[in-house]
Amino acid sequence: MLEEREVSFPPAHTAEHLLNQVMIRLFGCERSYNAHIERKKSKMSFRLEHKPSRQEEKEIERQMAQLIADDLPVTFEYCTLETLPEGFNPDRLPADAGDEIRLVRIGDFDVCPCIGKHVRSTSQIGRFEMLGTNWDEYERSFRVRFKIV
Repeated sequence: MLEEREVSFPPAHTAEHLLNQVMIRLFGCERSYNAHIERKKSKMSFRLEHKPSRQEEKEIERQMAQLIADDLPVTFEYCTLETLPEGFNPDRLPADAGDEIRLVRIGDFDVCPCIGKHVRSTSQIGRFEMLGTNWDEYERSFRVRFKIV
């Protein structure tokens, strides 16, 4: 099993999990294909069918604020490659993941294999502040820039 990876800012890393699931539920997309998570500013990119409207962007912010306020517990459990949660692509795991996979569960909202550091509950994240977005029509890519305050 891989050791827990150092992450510069656990609140932003936990918010990354929430934002992934918000995007999946709102747009039917996959988890972010490119993420850069840091204390000062983070960014995540998603492949989408359409450019989100301003109302959809506001809904992302609203859902993130609600999930943080809901104070969902962040827990860990372990599984094997054979018992990964339904819908998770094992190809996204690193080659050296080993036989035992750590799952990070955020209430009943999200579960995902991860070795990073996280907060104990979503209320410890702080405030999610969307700094801006970019849409690349050719790549059908939507980038969300945010910070945790």
